[in-house]
Amino acid sequence: MDKDDMIYGLRPILEAIENQRDISKIYFLKEGNGVLFNQLKFAAKKAGVGTSFVPEEKLYKLTKENHQGAVAVLSPVGYSNLEEILESTDLTTNPMFLLLDGVTDVGNYGAIIRTAECTGVTAVIVSEKGSAPINAVVVKTSAGAVFNIPICKVNHLKDAIFLMQAYGIQTVGASEKADHSIYQTDLNTPLALVMGSEDRGINPSTLKTLDKTFQLPMLGKIASLNVSVACGAMLYEAVRQRQG
Repeated sequence: MDKDDMIYGLRPILEAIENQRDISKIYFLKEGNGVLFNQLKFAAKKAGVGTSFVPEEKLYKLTKENHQGAVAVLSPVGYSNLEEILESTDLTTNPMFLLLDGVTDVGNYGAIIRTAECTGVTAVIVSEKGSAPINAVVVKTSAGAVFNIPICKVNHLKDAIFLMQAYGIQTVGASEKADHSIYQTDLNTPLALVMGSEDRGINPSTLKTLDKTFQLPMLGKIASLNVSVACGAMLYEAVRQRQG
């Protein structure tokens, strides 16, 4: 990781947060303590920055400098404002939005962003907590698509869903309990597709807020798809309907 992608030291990271720098994640020393250390932890939590508490060996892999128990990884892209995007989007063009509910694998995250850009998604929306950071792996696996599509961070994904619904955008997602398939679902509308995490899918409380759910047909013995593959199948079904 390039030194320009990181900030180390308690005071510099705190100042970066106060100046609203786009930080993907802060790595804290697991045994760290002290007034400034705890102040930074509080500031990170308040700002919704992802954190991880790690042994000292991990911090020294990131930097050989005097890190004081904290290393911040900067995001290579700036995040967009969801409300501003919605205000400027012509809903008569049937835009698509993609909401990620807890996708934590950076390889999947990059692949999803790449597919989203290829299928004309207007913006990708993630929650501040429980989402993969945008790092060099995401940039590479997205084939640079992270620089071509707006990515929005929100405090809570359900708030974004309610906002989409207030704008008249249909919110949909896959559920094994749905009684009809994606191919029986009208996706040729202003659309917000919600994708769940790699291990548990869409959070049940989030699933209840959606306008529609559907199944992806599973014809083999394995009952689930990789999240990036499933996302590609769903987005291209929406494209097929729109072009048909």
